[in-house]
Amino acid sequence: FYVFFLFCWQVAVLLCFCFCLAQGRRHKSSKEDDCFPMNEVEGNEKLVHHFVGKHVRWDRYPSVFLVQQLEENESDSRRKRRHHRHGCPVLRLQNVSASDYSQRSISPWRYRIDFDENRYPQKLAFAECLCSGCINVSTGKETSSMNSVVIEQTMMVLFRRPCAKNPKAYSFEVDYIKVPVGCTCVLPKM
Repeated sequence: FYVFFLFCWQVAVLLCFCFCLAQGRRHKSSKEDDCFPMNEVEGNEKLVHHFVGKHVRWDRYPSVFLVQQLEENESDSRRKRRHHRHGCPVLRLQNVSASDYSQRSISPWRYRIDFDENRYPQKLAFAECLCSGCINVSTGKETSSMNSVVIEQTMMVLFRRPCAKNPKAYSFEVDYIKVPVGCTCVLPKM
């Protein structure tokens, strides 16, 4: 009888622990009571650290530090009036030594800037696959024997929300989003 009682007690403690974990996950990391007027929100790094802590460094994420490079390349291409083909490219072996990973891959991709005015960081570089299939190394042309799919990285961001008490003030909510950072080849689903 004692062993059965001990077993039931352990199961009850385990269920209670699991219930508490589930309740904690449902609760968003939001500080609804912390409402800030818009003039305090813009460019306020201390405010960002208030919500996510000082250890978070968004500038270490490729999706963040690539934005400046993409914006510079975009302004350069506007000045030079170059038009790039955005379809699946033909892989030329003589060009692979100078190109970056996105162009040397048999599942090539390009980046675009995703902008959300209510998110911090507002601008992120999102990868987009250029091919639906993958490039055959022998021919340099796309083949449908494999599929190109995006590789995603989970990233913590802040979302700005209007406060219920004062619609001219904002609170922030920590959330996690999946950011496409590159592409790879996979076997097609059967």
